Amino acid sequence: MRVVVTGASAGIGRATAIEFARKGARVALLARGEQGLQGARAEVEAQGAIALPIACDVADPKQVDAAAVRVVDVWGGIDVWVNNAMVTEFAPFTDMAPEEFRRVTEVTYLGAVWGTRAALRHMRHANRGSIVQVGSALAYRSIPLQSAYCGAKSALRGFTDSLRSELIHEGSKVHVTFVVLSAFNTPQFDWARTTLGRRLRPVGKIFQPEVAARAIVWAAGQRRREVHVGWPALEAVLGNKVIPGFLDRMLAKKAWKGQYTDEPLAPDRRDNLERPVAADPGAHGRFDAQAHDRSWEVAATRHPALLPLAGLAAAALLLHWRHRWLRR
Repeated sequence: MRVVVTGASAGIGRATAIEFARKGARVALLARGEQGLQGARAEVEAQGAIALPIACDVADPKQVDAAAVRVVDVWGGIDVWVNNAMVTEFAPFTDMAPEEFRRVTEVTYLGAVWGTRAALRHMRHANRGSIVQVGSALAYRSIPLQSAYCGAKSALRGFTDSLRSELIHEGSKVHVTFVVLSAFNTPQFDWARTTLGRRLRPVGKIFQPEVAARAIVWAAGQRRREVHVGWPALEAVLGNKVIPGFLDRMLAKKAWKGQYTDEPLAPDRRDNLERPVAADPGAHGRFDAQAHDRSWEVAATRHPALLPLAGLAAAALLLHWRHRWLRR
């Protein structure tokens, strides 16, 4: 299997590359940071797999196209393309400069669009292949302080739905799936740009990046439209259908303070919005003690008969929260 993973130098992309390597795949690693790329290469090769690190900024479609051509030249084709690269900024919308908002959009949304286009250029010829869009619960239920990221993930979901219909129309055997992630213990919270002046943290229940990696690898071999990873992802999808106005008010309070701690930022802290941080942090962030290494929602996804029960449980919990909130 010939796999391309964008954003492969750290976090979920790093874990995903390693998981594919465990399955015996050859893995092309696309990312901006040389130290992270070489670290990912070493971990992939430690699994006995072949790695192909390629320095690439996915916001530049020419770089993405060139990376795809290089993979095809070396390995003869692409079987799986995982669009995972992202950047974000934690800030009120009015505190963000236009160029900052544009940069988040160009990497997180357009980077996946350019990756999809590059993959399709080669997959269409073979009439087979799998494209995995690494999405987010925030594509369904936006939260404050991450307007650019939420907008980008929502746009990616809309783009994917449109593309899926086009592929069906033309009878293509290329499959596109959207993986809906919850909050994960990755390095992004130590290098995302912020105006908040405090150390950042994930909101709600936190999972280890390997949970997402296993789901992404599994999704790449299936023909599922969507795969939900983590209870909060399922809550977001259902909650925005059932009680969207209530969530607007609840998240205005809980998701605001829930995204940062009381600790001030280090004075020498650098962010990765415009350029990579010169480091190799690996897949994990600093929340190992709080992060879960299993997700029953992924198990339910693998066994569709369990999904109605999961949906009923999530709906019941959402209504319970709404009742408790209104009683305050």
